Amino acid sequence: MDMIEKGNEWLGSEPLDTSSRTAMVSFENVQKTYDGKTLVVRDLNLAVQQGEFLTMLGPSGSGKTTTLMMLGGFEQPTSGHIRLGGQAVERLPPEKRDIGFVFQNYALFPHMTVHDNIGFPLRYREIKGAEAARRIKAAVDMVRLDGLSDRKPQQLSGGQQQRVALARAMVFDPKLILMDEPLGALDKQLREHMQVEIKQIQKRLGITMVYVTHDQSEALTMSDRIAIFHEGRIQQLSDPVSLYEAPENRFVANFIGDNNTLQCSVLEVEPAGYLLKMADGSLLRASGKDARVGDAVTVSMRPERLNIYGDAQASQQNLIKGKILDTTFLGDRARLNVEVFGCEQIVASMSPKDALGLKPGNDVNLTCAPDDCRVLTQ
Repeated sequence: MDMIEKGNEWLGSEPLDTSSRTAMVSFENVQKTYDGKTLVVRDLNLAVQQGEFLTMLGPSGSGKTTTLMMLGGFEQPTSGHIRLGGQAVERLPPEKRDIGFVFQNYALFPHMTVHDNIGFPLRYREIKGAEAARRIKAAVDMVRLDGLSDRKPQQLSGGQQQRVALARAMVFDPKLILMDEPLGALDKQLREHMQVEIKQIQKRLGITMVYVTHDQSEALTMSDRIAIFHEGRIQQLSDPVSLYEAPENRFVANFIGDNNTLQCSVLEVEPAGYLLKMADGSLLRASGKDARVGDAVTVSMRPERLNIYGDAQASQQNLIKGKILDTTFLGDRARLNVEVFGCEQIVASMSPKDALGLKPGNDVNLTCAPDDCRVLTQ
């Protein structure tokens, strides 16, 4: 039973059990340079599991798109191996890799109808007649394009064009689908809708997808795991919750979501974490690893984990004293920009109700639970 048939059969069913997945893609010591001097991708080792939605996330120039292009066959690695289903493919051309592609500009043929655009990969593979018609209809049904088969791309909305590109990538039942910034041209509301739709299709069919984006919200919404790229290396490879709650270095903490950092020194290493001294001499307990007594460390705190503490005179652990610089109302949240230690600034995010009456110039006392204060040594 092929992917398209499974899509129809499993419509509305529970996500696939992927507990026994095996590696679909492997990068082994892969490096890439264009000029023989600067490495765009460095010492890349990465396994993508069967049925996984893996996102490569990072700023421009971090190496994520080059990695995707090497996997797709549009670029060759300078060294190392890329395996697809256990087979080395770094010297195979794109058309021999059995991979579907969806790009930001969709790359639809403007002179072809929706039906013919979707069916083009079948023509190339000499799948014709009733079998081709069946596959195209199933793909059209899967991405909900009923009634649009005779239209040309210019007669479609951006979201409809994106669905055509997705159907074309899936119609020939590829081993793997690669997506490079496919939602970048859509407006915010449509982009968020398509994020959910693509993820639902991927889970329903059990397709292996590798997705590239610079949009952290998109990555957190859609992915089973996220590989954070920076300067050609993977900085962290984790599920979205672990990536947000337990960043492994300063780059990841600052790149994913809003983040505050405070400079502290380690006074004691405790069973559950660390006792730290802040810049004003106050004590802070925090979680983390790899720090020693006397180390200067950075502490990461998410704005939404900071709370207002009302009694300024009370002895409160993890109390951060500051002065409000400004407040911003965001509808469901209020943000306080707070000066601490007379020279640093942090942001606290809370419900508007909790921020009532707080104005610039007010003294404020913030607390953060030890588990929400993350020690970073890199």
